[in-house]
Amino acid sequence: MLTTSLALASLSALACAVVYGTDVFAALVLRPAFAGLDDTAFVQAAGRIHQYADQRMPLPGAAGTLAAAAAALTAGLADHPLQAVLCAGALLALLAWLALYIVIAAPINHQLTRAAAAREIPADARALQTRWDSIIGRRVALQTTALALLVSTLAFT
Repeated sequence: MLTTSLALASLSALACAVVYGTDVFAALVLRPAFAGLDDTAFVQAAGRIHQYADQRMPLPGAAGTLAAAAAALTAGLADHPLQAVLCAGALLALLAWLALYIVIAAPINHQLTRAAAAREIPADARALQTRWDSIIGRRVALQTTALALLVSTLAFT
């Protein structure tokens, strides 16, 4: 059962690394790049990026979250409390990340995606991006925490 838990923690770490890398890229590259674009180019770029991200990123996000939950459960059943607690902590970080995404980022993503598709520039386009940017640091921190806890699960066996 411990082997299963460690395999699930590894799967979770790999899936979370995809989301982590995407969020780090957004924080380090997209934010300053978007700031240098005119409003039309910004809405088109941001809208199209969010369109594809919202279509493709749920798979690694869900896989990482579900694998972390399963790893915590199987570690607990295998009577390995340290691994169970580490995986549960990773799960909590991932659920907090998901809450930020659902409540703040996803509605903004949808607005910018719709605007790009309609070739419109919302009057509040920059305010939307500022709101989106306001949580990217927390999203990166939560993904970092989850990855660190999952890797620690593997290290402390």
